Amino acid sequence: FAAPRGLHGATINLPFPSVMATENFLITASLAKGVTIIQNAALEPEIIDLIKFLQKMGAIIEIKVDRRIVIDGVEKLHAASHKLLSDRNEAVSLAIAAYLTKGDLYLRGAQQDTLLTFLNTLSKMHLRFEIDDDGIRFLGDGPPPPAIALETDVHPGFMTDWQQPFTVLLTQADGMSVVHETIYEDRFGYTQALQEMGAHIGLYAKCLGEVQCRFREQQYAHSCVVRGPTPLKATQLDIPDIRAGCSYILAALCADGLSEVYGIDHIERGYENLDRKLRKLGAQIERVQERDLVV
Repeated sequence: FAAPRGLHGATINLPFPSVMATENFLITASLAKGVTIIQNAALEPEIIDLIKFLQKMGAIIEIKVDRRIVIDGVEKLHAASHKLLSDRNEAVSLAIAAYLTKGDLYLRGAQQDTLLTFLNTLSKMHLRFEIDDDGIRFLGDGPPPPAIALETDVHPGFMTDWQQPFTVLLTQADGMSVVHETIYEDRFGYTQALQEMGAHIGLYAKCLGEVQCRFREQQYAHSCVVRGPTPLKATQLDIPDIRAGCSYILAALCADGLSEVYGIDHIERGYENLDRKLRKLGAQIERVQERDLVV
């Protein structure tokens, strides 16, 4: 495509508050002529952080009520220095690793304001954590947590990217837990591998929750029931995507025996040196070439 006369402002109505779509429109509209309005925009912490960065570069962006963002385009942006948010998805994954292995983990740089919903969920499950000005400590020394009902939602709700690692944690919770996925229709494919490891998990097309869901009365298996606690056993795992991959690593950490996990390139798209960080925390995890594996 081309814009021989340059880009101009427009009113954009997003049918769903997509993070990626909002980010792309923010960047593009900052240099478009005139005013752009993004309606039903995503407002995740990463969006706010991008707006702060663009503002440092000279962009004019206002956040209005009702998920509306207004961008007054400028002729050019200039260089700026900016410290990025810590990765809240990685923070959640490592925190869950601590609870699964009954560990004691301090995450320096973890930010309470980006993890409010996750931390509230931990409190509801009586899982201990401590917050200070520099980070968050997660203490997994307690008994199995009680079961819980979860529903993913757009920010400030429970992130869909937290759902996969949290479902692994629910396999070790005491009772029947329910997870209602309202963002993506097909995000429970990874649970088959967990079932092969011994988890008791059932998938349902019915909406098992109260959040308004786009998949109601459709044949998508977007609700999950987990019964725990159940011991997991080691197996061979093939990673289909980044979040499922991290959940497989977490399941392998608390499983009995030696697991082999293939397709780690998916994990490396979003988790930098995850194996090294887990080894530093005491995990027995080793990166090997497939030819080095004994069949």
